[in-house]
Amino acid sequence: MKPMASDFPAATSEASQQRVADLAAEDAGGLPTELLGDFLDVLSSAVSDGRPLTRRQLRTLRTHGGAAARQGVALRALLDLYLSSAWRLWRTLPAVMGAEQDPSAVVMAGEVMLHAVDDAVAELAEGFQLAKRTVVRAEVSARREFVDDLLSGSADVAGVLGRAESFGIDLTGPHAVVVVDATTPFTDGATVLAEVERAVQGTKGDSDVLVASKEGRLVVVFAAPDNRAVEFVIAAVRDAVVSDHDASSRWRRIGVGRTGPNVAGVASSYREALDSLDLATKLELEARVVDARELLVYRVLLDDRSAIIDLGETVLAPLTTARGGAEPLLATLLAYFASGGNSASTARSMHLSVRAVTYRLARVAELTGHDVTDPSERFTLQTAVYAARLLDWPQSRHQLA
Repeated sequence: MKPMASDFPAATSEASQQRVADLAAEDAGGLPTELLGDFLDVLSSAVSDGRPLTRRQLRTLRTHGGAAARQGVALRALLDLYLSSAWRLWRTLPAVMGAEQDPSAVVMAGEVMLHAVDDAVAELAEGFQLAKRTVVRAEVSARREFVDDLLSGSADVAGVLGRAESFGIDLTGPHAVVVVDATTPFTDGATVLAEVERAVQGTKGDSDVLVASKEGRLVVVFAAPDNRAVEFVIAAVRDAVVSDHDASSRWRRIGVGRTGPNVAGVASSYREALDSLDLATKLELEARVVDARELLVYRVLLDDRSAIIDLGETVLAPLTTARGGAEPLLATLLAYFASGGNSASTARSMHLSVRAVTYRLARVAELTGHDVTDPSERFTLQTAVYAARLLDWPQSRHQLA
């Protein structure tokens, strides 16, 4: 039989409700009683009237759950506050206090109470989760916007500095950037990002680090007061990437930018790290970690484009007349220079015989007039070959014409 309103005594007093709210707030770790809203009054009235919570009351509870999420309250603590207030309220209800006179009223009060609390918890949790998803989306969007502004270097410096604090990074000192390139893109949700962040924090002993994905690459911004800090972070990033099952088989290189001051230095270091990765790919370098400081000579070549074009065309153009074109001879020269001028090592790396390598080098000397065994001629030839790789010659020979 459904309980009737007349079966229950009047609702509990306002003073008693406040006492219940205070004790429940203590149970929940000191949450403000304001998070309860009018829940105790609504619950007490529902039991007194012998009816479930209304739709309007349930919508209000959902709103309370959303507000708690936006305030950063944990869901567990919020539910603890409401459940604790409910069981504390129970003993103060008139129906319970008058149980000796009307035991059946206690049973009906319990049914209404349990029903109401069940509905209330469901609405609180639903409102909390909906709001939390919105908050998380907003935080992710804000973090993505911050990362884009920081790395682009086009945003207001003062604004970026202020926003950086909310993401746990102080950009007032010198910073550097490392970028990890992989065969498949990194995403913000990848577990390796968290692994890298933990590894770098452990190395540095603080939280002044930002790890994110940018255009499919993994980016780490960190404080770099000296070279040791840079070396430590590079090692930590490499170890974290290698130890991650998903990332270990697909990472290719780590590009390292030079240290720079504050926000402008971060953007500059990021561009240098990207340039290092690009140069390493064009030059077919074997190194897995490429430092912008070690590639400055190639950037110098690119800065004087007209001179590098003239050098490449003057020295290498004759190679295009060889049988099979210039590419096999260029590849041999690159491998030869990478091996330190060792023909046997060059042969092994190219899966050729030493005789084939020797023949190709002799053919280069014959066509260009530059012998790799002559130190002065070797320098000219090596510079021209690197220039060709940087300009994608001979595929784009018109660039050297």
